[in-house]
Amino acid sequence: MALWLAVAGAAAADRFDDWDQDKNGRLTREELPAGLRKNFEAVDADRSGFITRAEHEAFLGRNRGRRDPAVRDAEIRVLPDLAYAGGGNPRQTLDLFLPKAQSDQRRPLVVFIHGGGWQKGSKQGALGRLRGLLAGGRYAGAAINYRLTDEAAWPAQIHDCKAAIRWLRAHAGDYGYDPEKIAVWGTSAGGHLAAALGVTGDVKALEGALGAHGDVPSSVACVVNYFGPSNLLTMDDHESSIEHNAPGSPESKLLGGPVQDVKAAAREASPATHVSQGDAPMLIAHGTRDRLVPFPQSEDLAARLREAGVPVYLVKMVDAGHGFRSPELDRRVAAFLAKYLRGDDDSAIATSPIPPGR
Repeated sequence: MALWLAVAGAAAADRFDDWDQDKNGRLTREELPAGLRKNFEAVDADRSGFITRAEHEAFLGRNRGRRDPAVRDAEIRVLPDLAYAGGGNPRQTLDLFLPKAQSDQRRPLVVFIHGGGWQKGSKQGALGRLRGLLAGGRYAGAAINYRLTDEAAWPAQIHDCKAAIRWLRAHAGDYGYDPEKIAVWGTSAGGHLAAALGVTGDVKALEGALGAHGDVPSSVACVVNYFGPSNLLTMDDHESSIEHNAPGSPESKLLGGPVQDVKAAAREASPATHVSQGDAPMLIAHGTRDRLVPFPQSEDLAARLREAGVPVYLVKMVDAGHGFRSPELDRRVAAFLAKYLRGDDDSAIATSPIPPGR
């Protein structure tokens, strides 16, 4: 049970969504990481043969409390629920995570974007993802909410993300981070939005008009993209656990209609469409056995970035599905951010495949 708490507790919502490969709102034993399967019965309270989100969160609540333990970190000041667009919508808020340690220089900022198929999830728990980077005061952090598909279709999601980046850049002087050193990091749908931010800094049509900082750039310095969709029109070209072109798929809900019936919107919403010279450097990590977002999605995006002359690092997570944790990958992400945010040019960023357990 201690392992379940250690892996899941820091970001409960994100971990459930990562493990729920078929996105049906419940976990089978096979969907769990191998090291957690022995705890299955302890979490499956009603002995139904699967774990619901309520059971997952109840287990964490009984054993650690519902509050993110990282929030209690004495080294980090948390500023929650800052409105970046005006209007009072809680889906248009962000959290800031600021090291309490003093620094003579402005720190780079790493912004986390949650996943959940654009239809669920929240910024809650993001500090658990960022805590390793924030330790020691080398970085500041943030996490953003964005409107989900039950409220608004594309391009609302990228408009929100861009408004959040503009707000963060405009308020950098108030909070002591560097407005020119902003990275975005997302998983799944959040990876898609992070990648979209990285390749659309020069796409005026996707800026939107939210917030009070329309004259501030929404570009970012670099991107960490974990298994995000990159070309919505080709999702069904490869084996998957769902039919992405179906009317009820996450992609169709995002676009406001069946993917192949709204091809113009699908192209606009696909990061692969917008790749061009000068885009933000990107590290992409993807499981070779991902049955929700096919691995070739990341191969295609990496090839397009490479062809455009954009620095790209594609890391294959061998035999991993839709969601993973890896100390070796953590080291590579840290090296990537050090290179592109802190100017540590000697940071070696390996792209060799990472086997299970590494």
